Amino acid sequence: MMLPLLSQSAAPLLVPLPSAHLLYPSSIHRWSQRGFPNPNPNPSLGCSTLRRELRPGSTASHLCEREALTLDGGSLSVKESSLEEELWAAVRLRVRTFYEFKTESCGIEDYTRYLTEREFEALKDRIAGKRIGLKRVSCINATLPISPFLASADELCSACKFSNNGEERVVVGTLDLNQCLRLTDELTGKRPEVLGSDIMRAYLSNVCVAKELQRNGLGYALVSKSKKVAREWGISDLYVHVAVDNEAAQKLYQKSGFVYENEEPAWQARFLGRPRRFLLWADLTQNNL
Repeated sequence: MMLPLLSQSAAPLLVPLPSAHLLYPSSIHRWSQRGFPNPNPNPSLGCSTLRRELRPGSTASHLCEREALTLDGGSLSVKESSLEEELWAAVRLRVRTFYEFKTESCGIEDYTRYLTEREFEALKDRIAGKRIGLKRVSCINATLPISPFLASADELCSACKFSNNGEERVVVGTLDLNQCLRLTDELTGKRPEVLGSDIMRAYLSNVCVAKELQRNGLGYALVSKSKKVAREWGISDLYVHVAVDNEAAQKLYQKSGFVYENEEPAWQARFLGRPRRFLLWADLTQNNL
């Protein structure tokens, strides 16, 4: 599937980050060699790919090597959102996390906006129930108020801020919860093995945390909230895809109650142009999860 062609001089180079981080939906077939990126998101929390949109099917968050800000959790909010301004901020964080641009590339701002607008419309469609195969989708965001605490994260605040009831906040983490039987181009879960499994099965996708605030428990908070919402939907079996070399994400999901169920064949990962991934499963009927 090809992206609409930009002029070659305007097409920015996106450099895929090392395969060791997040989880994204994936489906890339053949991409143009004219400077277009391989749409695999930054592997950091899971692993999911971006083709025509940041599709459901994985998690994502680029784990940063530098020292992160220490979070005061008192002002943190983790909840579902349908507010368009907040959804836009969440998509900005996803694009910021899943793609890395060479600073000398031309047309970065235009191309970034194109990616953001494309995913923003796709996310609204998924939440509105307009995508075939997805019974229900919720965008869950972790947000903080703009404050002196974030003074050293100017770019994050500028890119991912929104206003709600007169208060300016910043999206610092985000994911999608997808109630469906399967996600496109992803391993399909086996549970529950009953009729109506499409009602009782869900997947996490597009998981990411701002690099400035990693190692503050935001990923765990997002996953915990998604499990609570999934139970309210009547979900018994929750799945997530994670890159096989992303040990940090695997530890997060293990801590959150996920266990190994299956893994992607090497040939499929090569064909889709992405890191190979595990399929992890959590039994939401267990009260201790």
